[in-house]
Amino acid sequence: LPDDPRIIDSTSALELTEIPDSILIVGGGIIGLEMATIYSALGSNVSIVELTDTLMPGTDMDLVKPLEKLLENKCDAIYKGFEVTNGLATKAGIEVTFKGSKSTQSEVYDVVLVSVGRIANGGLIDAGKAGIEVGKNGVIPVDHQMRTSVPNIFAIGDVVGEPMLAHKASHEAKVASEVAAGINTALDTHCIPSVAYTDPEVAWVGLTEDNCERENIPYEKGIFPWAASGRSLTINRSEGLTKLLFEPGTKRLLGGGIVGTNAGELIAEGVVAIEMGATVRDLKECIHPHPTLSETMLESAESFLGLSTHVYRPKKRN
Repeated sequence: LPDDPRIIDSTSALELTEIPDSILIVGGGIIGLEMATIYSALGSNVSIVELTDTLMPGTDMDLVKPLEKLLENKCDAIYKGFEVTNGLATKAGIEVTFKGSKSTQSEVYDVVLVSVGRIANGGLIDAGKAGIEVGKNGVIPVDHQMRTSVPNIFAIGDVVGEPMLAHKASHEAKVASEVAAGINTALDTHCIPSVAYTDPEVAWVGLTEDNCERENIPYEKGIFPWAASGRSLTINRSEGLTKLLFEPGTKRLLGGGIVGTNAGELIAEGVVAIEMGATVRDLKECIHPHPTLSETMLESAESFLGLSTHVYRPKKRN
């Protein structure tokens, strides 16, 4: 794409002085879809182009599907499996050409937002001059105590790699400061929640079905559709879904995913449950306030056991 002020990234996307009539978002990942949600709400005609055949690649598709369905109604177009091959700056706008398996087409947009990922800046800050190892894409390798290859130098945040999340960076800072103070602690990354601040929100923690299937990890799951939630119906947001993954045998919670209003708030219960080693029975026995969206965690556990009041599932034998 050409060097033009009408071609922006996710940082400058939050600094525009006016709302464009039309915007193309290149990249259908978390940031791209968050921006699609924002600009659609502001009144822009939004189009999304994604190289892969799915939006939010790497996220379980049953969690993405309700979001995608709503975005299809809000956006002008969503091009999946299309590659941007050219961009031309014209007086009318940025003319973008993208190619799919069956067609090639060009459209003109007032603004093009490029949201295809970021690289860490370990190389840009010349960390290597301090003897610190800098790996691929500027990522600085660290151990579980946030130590770099120079033991008395610590690194935290996006510069140490995925997941590039603010709450992960804050926790890493606590670990690094405690280790520097002589406290024997370490970072445990198996329980870091992720949230896409779209509408509806998508959140998950622990293992996903995609993880389990890719790594051949056995799992069982309980699902509760929000269409059966009294609270979701009263706020007219029945598109949601809550899903819990359990370890066969122990029935310990391995992961959880939620799509729906306030999913980012609700996923915290899954974080605590995984951290505490909770089982499906533990979740089932926790009394949740009614009517609330938090009940969907309880209902997912009950659905797994075949004991849900609001959806039918065959009862599991002990």
